[in-house]
Amino acid sequence: MRKILLFTLLLFGFVNYAQTKVSGIVVDETGEPVAFANVIFKNSSEGTITNDNGRFYMESEGSHKTLVVSFIGYETQEITLTSAVTYDLNIVLPEGGEQLDEVVIYVGKRSKKDNPAIDILRKIWAKKRINGLRKFKQYEYDKYEKVEFDLNTIDSALMKSKVFKGLEFVFADLDTSRITGKTYLPIFLNEVFSKVYGNNILQQEREDVLGNKNSGFSNNQAITAFVQDLYSDYDVYANYLKFFDKSFTSPLSRTGIDVYNYVLSDSAYIDNKWCYHIIYYPRRKNELTFKGDFWVNDSTFALKKINLEVTRSANLNWVKEVYIEQDFEVVNDSIFLLKRDYMLSDFSLSKKETSKGVYGKRTTVYDNYKFDQPKTDAFYKTASDPFDPLVFERDSVFWNNNRLENLNKDEAGIYALLDTLKTVPKFKSYYNLVSILGSGYVEIDKWNLDIGDIYSTFGYNDAEGIRLRGGARTYFGQNDPWRLEGYMAYGFMDKKVKHGFSAKWLLDKKSRLILSGGNRRDIEQLGLSLTATNDVLGRSVASSSVLTVGNNDRLTNINLTTLNLEAEPFTNFRIRFGGSLRSLSSALPEAFSLEYIDPESPTGTSTELKQFDLTTTFIYTPGKRTIGYGVERRNVNDEYATLLFNYTRGVEAFLESDFSYAKYQFSYTQPWQIGGFGRLLSTVEMGKTTGAVPLSLLNVVPGNQTLFSLYNTFPNLDFYEFVTDTYFALHLEQNFNGRFFSRIPLIRNWNLREIVGLRGVWGQLSDENIALNSPTNIPLIAPTDKIYFEYSLGIGNIFKIFRIDFNFRGNYLENPDARAFSVTGTFGFNF
Repeated sequence: MRKILLFTLLLFGFVNYAQTKVSGIVVDETGEPVAFANVIFKNSSEGTITNDNGRFYMESEGSHKTLVVSFIGYETQEITLTSAVTYDLNIVLPEGGEQLDEVVIYVGKRSKKDNPAIDILRKIWAKKRINGLRKFKQYEYDKYEKVEFDLNTIDSALMKSKVFKGLEFVFADLDTSRITGKTYLPIFLNEVFSKVYGNNILQQEREDVLGNKNSGFSNNQAITAFVQDLYSDYDVYANYLKFFDKSFTSPLSRTGIDVYNYVLSDSAYIDNKWCYHIIYYPRRKNELTFKGDFWVNDSTFALKKINLEVTRSANLNWVKEVYIEQDFEVVNDSIFLLKRDYMLSDFSLSKKETSKGVYGKRTTVYDNYKFDQPKTDAFYKTASDPFDPLVFERDSVFWNNNRLENLNKDEAGIYALLDTLKTVPKFKSYYNLVSILGSGYVEIDKWNLDIGDIYSTFGYNDAEGIRLRGGARTYFGQNDPWRLEGYMAYGFMDKKVKHGFSAKWLLDKKSRLILSGGNRRDIEQLGLSLTATNDVLGRSVASSSVLTVGNNDRLTNINLTTLNLEAEPFTNFRIRFGGSLRSLSSALPEAFSLEYIDPESPTGTSTELKQFDLTTTFIYTPGKRTIGYGVERRNVNDEYATLLFNYTRGVEAFLESDFSYAKYQFSYTQPWQIGGFGRLLSTVEMGKTTGAVPLSLLNVVPGNQTLFSLYNTFPNLDFYEFVTDTYFALHLEQNFNGRFFSRIPLIRNWNLREIVGLRGVWGQLSDENIALNSPTNIPLIAPTDKIYFEYSLGIGNIFKIFRIDFNFRGNYLENPDARAFSVTGTFGFNF
C-alpha cells in the first residue's frame, strides 16, 4: 500500500528535441488492429513494434521521409511522411507476403529447428557467460544514474482543473516523450554518481557513492526508498527480470522459446559490426512477457542493443507501459560492454490510451572502464558511507565534471520549478495530505512532532469494547539520532486508560549501537507469533479486530517494561541484548484463565504472573537494503531472507520474578522468485522451553479468529487451541501471479492470481507443564500424535485490490468446536 500511496503523491506532486516524430495505428483490411507489427524508418536501424492495440509512436533525431510497416502474412507498406511531425496515421496492411526482401522470416509455433532466429538465440546462450565484464578477473567503472518522475498526458482540461488552480505556471513549457509521444511535466529528479569495483574471482563488488542530488522530495525518506526499490538492477541475459515484485521472462532466456515468437528480420552494420536483427513478441496474452527487438553481433553473439516493452495485457496493476532500452559499447573485436541503460514506466490507474499518469524514468550511463587491476579482499569489504552528508552537498562544479550525460533543458528546470512550488501554499497542502496517508502521521513542523499513527485510532475487542487511541513521536528529520514515541488509549467498556512509551538513542552510527527502552500497559491478544519480540509499542490486528470468528475473549492485561542494547557489527547482522519485566493477567478471567498452581499463595494458585527475563537475539538479513543512517532506517527491498535466533533466560526472585526457565527459538523466512511460476514465501520455526512455566510463558501455536489473511498463522485454529513447550512449524505460500488463469480463455482478461498455501506444526507439552497449568479453564493440547496441517486456495487481484483465501483444516477435527473450513481475505494495492 505504501508504494501506491507514494505513487499518488507523485500524481499530485507537481520537458527532448527530435527532427522526426510519427504515431498511428496499424490495422488489417477489416479494421482489426495488427499487434506487434514491425515499424521502422526506411534505410535505418530505428524502429519499434505496435502494441497489443496496434498503436505505435517513435521519433528520431534524424530526418526521415519514409516509414516501412510489415508483418507476417501481410504485404509490406511504405508510407511517405510529408512533414517532420506526423501523428494519428491509419495504416492498412493488405493480406499477402511472407518475406522481406532477401531475409526469410519464420513466425508462430513452427518447428524450432526451422527458425534461424532461435539458432542465433542458442548461440547467445552459449556465449553469455564470457561476454562483457565476465571476461575479466577485476573491473572498475564510473556510473551515473538519474531517476525522474513526470506528470503525463497533460491536456487543457487538466490545466484548468481545480486541482491546479493557482499552479498554472507549471505548465508554461511542456514537451513530448520520445517513447510515447505524450506531453509531460517533470516533477522529481534524483542524480547519483558513483565508482564501482568488482572481482569476478572473489564474487565481490563495491560501490562508492560520491555524489547524490535530489529535487522535490529530498527530505522524504519514503519516496527515496520507493524510487530505489522500484528501479532495482537487472541483467537482460538472466532468465528472468524482476520488476515491481514480478518475474518477467527475458527474451534471452532459455525458456524464452516457450513463451515468445522470434523473427530474424534483418542484418546490418552497426558501429562497424555486422549484426543480426531479431524481433520477438509473446505467444500468449496476459503473461509476464515483453515485446521488442534486439541486435546481436554475428561472431561474439553479444548484444549491441536491445529494446523491451511490457505488453498491455500483462498481469500487472497500475502500470500502463514499461519500456527498456540498452546500448552496448564495442571495446574491441570480442568485448561488448553496457554503455547506457534506459527504463520508462507509465504509472496509471487505468490502461486506457487517454488515461493520465506519471512517468518514472531511469537512465544509467557507464564509462571509464578499467580491467585487471587487483585489489585486496579487505578493499571490497569496506565501502564508503552512501549517507555521508558530504555526498549530498556536492556543488555544481562536481556535477558538471561527473555527469556522464548532460541534463536536457527540462531536467535542468526541475530544480528551479520545485524550489518555486515549495513556496506555494496549495502545493504544500497536497504534499502534506498524501504524506499523511503514506506515513500515517501528521507532521507538526513547529514542534518537531508527528501525531499518529492515524491508522490505529479506532479499535474494538471483547474486553475494551470500542477503543480510541492517539499518539505522537518526535521528528526532526529522517536521520534523527534519537526518537521518543508514545500513545494513550481508552476503552469505553472497561473504562480504563492504557499507554505505551518508547525511547531510542543511536550511540554510535558506525556500529549502529542503539540503546532503547520503554513501557506499555495495555490489553493484548498474545500468541499470534511463535517468535514474537518484546515491542513496547507493538499491537496485533487481532487485538482490535472489529469482526472475528467465535469467541474472541482470550485477551491478556500486559504491563511490560524493557531495556535493550543493539549493535550491527557487520552489515545486516544485528545483535540485541536486553531485559524485560512484565506482569500478565487475564483481561476476562471468567472466559479465559491464566491461573496456575502456586504453593506459596494462600489459595494455592495465582492468577497473575510477574516475570523478569534476559534476552539475547541474533538477526541476520542477507541482501537487505536500507536507506538513512538515523536511529530508525527504512527498508528499500523485500526479497531478503531473515534468520533469527532468540535465547531467553527467566531469572527467578530478581525484582520479585516468579520463574526460572530457558527458551530457545529459531526462525528462517525466505522469499523465493521461482521464475515464471511466481513467488514462494517460506518460513521455518522451531523452539524449546526448559523448566515448568505458566501458560502465559509457553509457546502458543498462532491461531487466527479474524477475517483477515495473516501469514504465519493458522486460520482454522482458535486462539490457544494448541499450546506447546517444544515445537516445529513450517509455512509455505506460493503466488503464481496468474500463470494458470492466463491460460483460461473465459477469465484470462480478469488478471486474477492464484495463491496456494500449506502450513503445519508439530509440538509437545510436558506433563510438568500440564500439571502446573491445571487450574486454567481452557484445554491444554499439543499437536504431538500427528502434525497438524492446513492448506488454502486463494484468488488474488480481484478488482486489483482484493484477495480471498479458502482455508481447509487437514486433521484434529475432533477438537472441541474445531473449524474445518474458513474464508479469510485482505486488500491492498500491489503491482
